[in-house]
Amino acid sequence: MTDSNSSTSNNTEISERHSLAEIEKSIRKKFHKELFSKFAKAVKTYELIQEGDKIAVCISGGKDSMLMAKLFQELQRHRKVHFDLAFLVMDPGYNKLNRKVIEDNASYLSIPITIFESNIFDAVYTIDKSPCYLCARMRRGYLYNHAKQLGCNKIALGHHFDDVIETILMGMLYGGQVQTMMPKLHSSNFEGMELIRPMYLIHEEDIKHWRDYNKLHFIQCACRFTEACAAAEPDSQMASKRMEIRQLIAELKKKNPFIENNIFKSVENVSLNTVIAYKKDGIKHHFLDDYEND
Repeated sequence: MTDSNSSTSNNTEISERHSLAEIEKSIRKKFHKELFSKFAKAVKTYELIQEGDKIAVCISGGKDSMLMAKLFQELQRHRKVHFDLAFLVMDPGYNKLNRKVIEDNASYLSIPITIFESNIFDAVYTIDKSPCYLCARMRRGYLYNHAKQLGCNKIALGHHFDDVIETILMGMLYGGQVQTMMPKLHSSNFEGMELIRPMYLIHEEDIKHWRDYNKLHFIQCACRFTEACAAAEPDSQMASKRMEIRQLIAELKKKNPFIENNIFKSVENVSLNTVIAYKKDGIKHHFLDDYEND
């Protein structure tokens, strides 16, 4: 049974939202430098969009993907090359409330979404080892497949700058390797398909500022197993390795305000002459291989 007070509170929050015109204006004006400029810079720097592309903008319903959709719409208004968009929502088994929030937000923000359903949450429910990893892979596979059916050659995901630097540290501290989340990737299973991450240079803090300024409310953690993840205590068992890394970066930032950019730049400034070994195309190269020839 729905709590009447809770329902009233939710309706009040929705009524306080800025108008669509104000929301779109905030992207062009107030948050232009933090959001749109960095979005456009990533597109240009990493050559994410080419003439004739049809891009499936993958929307989970959270703040990142919803903003990404609005940024794509804004970019399309100022495009220098012709490209088409399809706004794709996969329902892996959301509860009814989360599904409705996604639909209502998309309607309010004038994002013409296409929704298709899957049973991914049911499929991974009984998995004990790495269910999140399996779920993510399955979701991506479904998105690639449906996007291809719609005639798309690319899918766009809403990973941002913070996701990138967290991935770098996670690889080092928990995976024993130096790697990063790439701005674009060719699909190994879907020929002719590519994954792009146009939010690559945008900081999560700025996404939150845009959301809060416009008094928007999006779903946070839609996974049925960890619906309380956003409220999890830092030391609880629900706190993920990514959350630990996030907290570590926050602590380091208190002492060095440039720490985030330094982490990001570390994978742009790799000196192969000063590493013990590295892999390329699955082949391992060791510094001793050519040591005597130097």
